[in-house]
Order: sequence, then structure tokens, then C-alpha cells
Amino acid sequence: MIDLWREPWFGWALGVAIGLPVLLVLLTEVYAALLRRNSPAAKPVRLLRNFVLPVAAVFALLTFASQQSFDLTWVRIVGTVLGFLLILLVLSAFNVALFGNAREGSWRERLPSIFVTLARLALILVGLAILFSWVWGADVGGLFAALGVTSIVIGLALQNAVGSIISGLLLLFEQPFKLGDFLDVGDVRGRVVEVNWRSVHIDTGNGIQIMPNSSLAGGSFTNLSQPVGVYVASVPVKFTTDDAPHAVLSTLLETAGSLPHLDPADKPSVSYEGNAAYTVALPVTSPAVEEETVSLFLAWLWYAARRNDLGLDGDTTDPVNTTENVIDALSFVGPGLKLPQEDLDGIAASCRLEQYGAGETLQGVGVVPDSVRVVLSGVVELSVPYEQGRLRIGVVERGEFIGQAALTRQKTSTVAVASRPVTVLRVPSSVVDDMVHKHPSLARRIGETLDNRRRLAADAVAAARAASGSIAA
Repeated sequence: MIDLWREPWFGWALGVAIGLPVLLVLLTEVYAALLRRNSPAAKPVRLLRNFVLPVAAVFALLTFASQQSFDLTWVRIVGTVLGFLLILLVLSAFNVALFGNAREGSWRERLPSIFVTLARLALILVGLAILFSWVWGADVGGLFAALGVTSIVIGLALQNAVGSIISGLLLLFEQPFKLGDFLDVGDVRGRVVEVNWRSVHIDTGNGIQIMPNSSLAGGSFTNLSQPVGVYVASVPVKFTTDDAPHAVLSTLLETAGSLPHLDPADKPSVSYEGNAAYTVALPVTSPAVEEETVSLFLAWLWYAARRNDLGLDGDTTDPVNTTENVIDALSFVGPGLKLPQEDLDGIAASCRLEQYGAGETLQGVGVVPDSVRVVLSGVVELSVPYEQGRLRIGVVERGEFIGQAALTRQKTSTVAVASRPVTVLRVPSSVVDDMVHKHPSLARRIGETLDNRRRLAADAVAAARAASGSIAA
């Protein structure tokens, strides 16, 4: 009787029969654990379990247990498959080790995937060449020489196209900008909307500008979105040398401070350059709103300069605020207030006409008005602060008042904003006091309007609270 355990193939066969199932079970548990943790190491473990170990077991049975000659074709085929799988396993393991847990911002995270793919392909080709040389005895020296000559010929023929692609890959690796950043490239300024191997697509607002990567890589450009933080738009303005610098500085800061799209982390600032020249720094939330913010600031400044008798751009004229126009405005206001003409003629010199641009604030919250304003044209929207925003309570139209609290010297509780260009008649508080003393009925009419506004504000807040309570319920 033959003793099987003394046969040379028995140990290999027993080892494969026992060891392979045990290893497969262990690798299955490891793979399941890595999969639950979303670990990148799960991929090489799966490759090892599903392909490398079974093929290695077959190869061991053929070569060692069966004591077959390695020169047999089908044994070499199995050896070739095993060698190829081992190459893939090693590459997968290195990929996980180098790039699987790459930290954000590191060179491993920034490295374009095309570089990794090309390197993996090159290593596979080299590994296969060595494998075929070892298993099949192939002469791969001539193949490498032919590939080298072919690569040189192709590189010379496509040097322009390849150069642009290489520039694009280098930009992708360095990452001086990303999608959504704003670039200033000479005459081109806009937001990056696409980056590929050949070019960068920039949205200029008037179309998409295609910038070749070779142009960006070989030149200089400004990334307006870096570093991350406040972006400051600089606006140069000029007045007349007769304008007091402190009055100009106050007007500029007041106008800039009420602009939308300002970054809450910073405040506007103004520097005096001398010779009636000033530079206003507007911290905006993004370069995308720079043009809109600057345009709105210059428009509002035109109105503010004339309200404060300042000569923006050397122009000190105000065709609206004239004596004739003030008298006409008082003639319109007087009958509604039941004031005699002689009283209106006496206050004409103390009153003036003011203009406000669309979106400008005529009256803020928590201030004591220094005058009463009568709307002559346009519409003013009234609102009250509520939580993180405002509640609209009504509008003020032609012939109605703003700033009635100037009579009672109380702080305002509503916000008045021009919904479109507005012209108002400004009557100082001292003039209002004199008129009230002469005509007590005027105080009653102003008080009724003030009480009505307060009632509208209280009703709007109560309605908003009731609505939010019903939604929460």
C-alpha cells in the first residue's frame, strides 16, 4: 500500500486544500471590514482574494504538486496570468499607500489622475516585458528600442499639441486656481468655468474666453479669489479743492457703508490723496459683484454730493435745488397742510430739494430725524426690522411725509428706502417747530401720520410672529 503522505505532491496539495479556504475566509472578513469603513485598501484586498490567490493555488498545484515541467505551454500561461495579477496587486497597493489618504492641498491630492494613469501604464508595460522575458524567454530589448524611436517621432510631430497638454497638466498639478476663481489675464478678466488639458475657459460676462494653457503657463496672471478672504475694490473719485476734506470723507463713508454686497467682515475705508483726489476701498463679498457695487456706489455718490453741496468731478451745480423749485414745492405742500402763503414764503430760504437714487436709505432705524421730508416724486418703501431681515409695511408717495419723529424728538422705528429715484422737500426741525407753534393743527396732522405708521409696524410684526408660530406648530 502506498503511503500518500510520503508522496512529494501530498504536502502541496494538502496545503492548498486547507490553506486556500482559510485565507479566503480571512480575506473576506478583512474586505468586509474595510468596505464598512470606506477604506481605499478594500480594492487591493478584493483583487487578492478573488484573483491572485486562486490563480496562485492553481499554479502551485501545476508546478509543485503535479511536478509538471515549467516548459509546458499551459503552465507558462498560468504563470503569465499570475505574474500579471501580481503586477496589478502591487500597483494597486502602492496607489492606496500614496494617494488613498492624501491630505487636502498636498502634492499627492493635487497630482492629476492622468499622471497616475500614465505611470501605472508604463509600469505595467515594463512589468509585462520582464514577465515575458522570464516566462517565455522573449527578447524585449528590440521592443524598447522601437518604442523609444517611435516616441521621439511622435513627439516631434505633435510637439505643439503635446506642449499645450503638458502645460495643462502642470497647471492641474500646481492648481494656482480652481473652478469659480476670478482671473485677471491682461485684457481678459472673468470667472473660471472649465479647466481641461488644453485650455481654460473664462466667463468674461460677454462670452466665454478660451485661454490656451501654454499661454497661462508661459505668462503671468492674477488670481483675484486668492487668498480666500475679503476682496477690495478700489474706486478713485475727485472733488473740488473748495470742498472740505472731512466733509467729503464723511459723505464717502456714509454712501459706501449702505451699499449691498459688502463683506460683513470688513468696512469701507477712504484715503485722501491730496489735490481733491480720494480713493475709496470697498470690501465686497466676491469679485463677481465688484462691477455692480462700484457702479451703484458712483450713482449714489452723485446724489449724495449734491445733497451735501459737494462738487463731485468739479461740478458744483444742482439744477434741482433752486429757489424757484423750492417755492413751487412749498406751493404744492401748503394747501394740504392748510398753511397760509405768507408762512410758506418765510420758510423757503430754510428748505431745500434733495434727490435720492433707487435703493438709497432716506431714514434709518434708531435715529432722531433732523428734518421732515415731503415726497414730491417717486416712491419710498417703509419697512421695520424683523429677525434677520425686514418687514414691508407700506409706501410713501407724492405729498406724504417722512421723518415725523423730528417733531417729537423720538428715535425712528421704521426704515425708508427709495424704490426708485425720489425727490423730496426737506424742512428742518427748527422750521417745523416754528410752524407748529403758529399752527397747532399741523402738529395734530403730523402726529396722526406718525401714530398710523407705528400701528402698521406693530401689525406687521404681530402678523409675522403669528405666521411663524403656525408654521412651527
